[in-house]
Amino acid sequence: MNIYTKKQRWKLVLAGIAFIIVLASWWYTRSVIERIKDEEKQKVQLWATAVQKKAKLVKFTNELFEKIKTEELKKAELYAEATRQLSTDFQNPDFVLKVLSENTTVPVILTNEEDKITASRNLDSLKERDQEYLRAQLEIMKKTYPPVVINYYKNKKAFLYHKDSKVFTDIQLVFDSLTKSFIDEVAVNTAAVPVIYTDSTKKIILEKNNKIDSAAISTAEKLQATLDNLSSQNEPIEIVLKEGDKNYIFYAESEILTQLRLYPYVQFGVIGLFLLIAYILFSTARKAEQDQVWVGMSKETAHQLGTPLSSLMAWNEHLRGIGVDENIVDEMQRDVKRLHTITERFSKIGSQPTLTTENVNEILKDSLEYLKSRTSKNVHYHLDIPEQNIQVQLCVPLFEWVIENLCKNAVDAMDGKGEIFVTLKDVPEALYIDIRDTGKGIAKTKFKTVFEPGFTTKQRGWGLGLSLCKRIIENYHEGKIFVQDSEVNKGTTFRIELPRG
Repeated sequence: MNIYTKKQRWKLVLAGIAFIIVLASWWYTRSVIERIKDEEKQKVQLWATAVQKKAKLVKFTNELFEKIKTEELKKAELYAEATRQLSTDFQNPDFVLKVLSENTTVPVILTNEEDKITASRNLDSLKERDQEYLRAQLEIMKKTYPPVVINYYKNKKAFLYHKDSKVFTDIQLVFDSLTKSFIDEVAVNTAAVPVIYTDSTKKIILEKNNKIDSAAISTAEKLQATLDNLSSQNEPIEIVLKEGDKNYIFYAESEILTQLRLYPYVQFGVIGLFLLIAYILFSTARKAEQDQVWVGMSKETAHQLGTPLSSLMAWNEHLRGIGVDENIVDEMQRDVKRLHTITERFSKIGSQPTLTTENVNEILKDSLEYLKSRTSKNVHYHLDIPEQNIQVQLCVPLFEWVIENLCKNAVDAMDGKGEIFVTLKDVPEALYIDIRDTGKGIAKTKFKTVFEPGFTTKQRGWGLGLSLCKRIIENYHEGKIFVQDSEVNKGTTFRIELPRG
């Protein structure tokens, strides 16, 4: 098992552990939120139930008030009838006088046909002889209720005016206070939920609390949209304070409940952001560390090769001087030159290389000629380049290294037998170099991972060749290198893109 495979497995294991931790955290958070949500929901439901019960109490009080009002009217009418009988029928005067004397609550004023006050009862005893006071009370009574007409001797008429008793007025104040208190309790509620209290048409707002934004109900359309939104969350509470008069209370979930719904997403968003930042920082640190390793290894390799290379050059000249076969000496000279090129490559990859304008056509020709003499005769090379020379900014030793690495990988993928096609394409936006083989191919899932350090399919490979190629093309030449196309058992095409100019 190579280092890349081990790294991938460790990544999967760590990702699995992280997923389990996140899942457990999510489950626990959701369970806590559900409990809090249930408590908040119960609080809102208790408030809604309390509102309904309070509304029933207010309705009952109103019904009682209406009964008292009816009784007061009946009492006034009975008083009028007793007055009429007393003036026309003296057969049972005791009963009539008893009825008149028992009216101790309803204020009444009796007038004749000329609207002259002839009698009064249950008014302010200190002012009852004051004609201006009586006249003012009469005007109030005229506006409050229509008079009870009394027909008596020879079609003469009298008019009995009355108003609500002080007891009744006090009850009316209590009822109004109770209604106002009810509305205030709806608006300023202990459940701390947004509330709108409307009339029966659901178009006029009777009350709202400060949790409802005024802008959200500024127009009829906005009000309707807000009410629809509240209705979608909770069924409106129907309130009947007076018979035939229905009002409605619209309410939503509390703000804390709404926030709790969003909490898991916010929580994992923050965790995700933290992990992303941590990943970027660790990746940057790892890349910087890798760069230092590359630079250190390259410089050290170049330094180590320098001494024996100088010695080999001297020995080669010595062999030429003592008459060793020229063919042997020339072949050794080519290998020494090759070692010098390799040393130069390591020296340049350890620092920022200088790019010069070079003829790509010639570089590709030279590279393939060198490879032909050092690979199996069963490997056939095909070079397809334009007739005109193409100039581009390159570091020749490093670029040749990329071509050689790609071709050697292709030879290994074909097990030393097959064809390699190198194609140069000149387009306005870039320069394309495609290297295609007829080897084993690469699975689509590995298109990007083949460039990772340590990835290899060879028993004795280090997995650094394609990683070096990527570094040289992308870091030093500001280009791109990627798998253009590949099919298992049919072959692979690598593409190099170099910027023009």
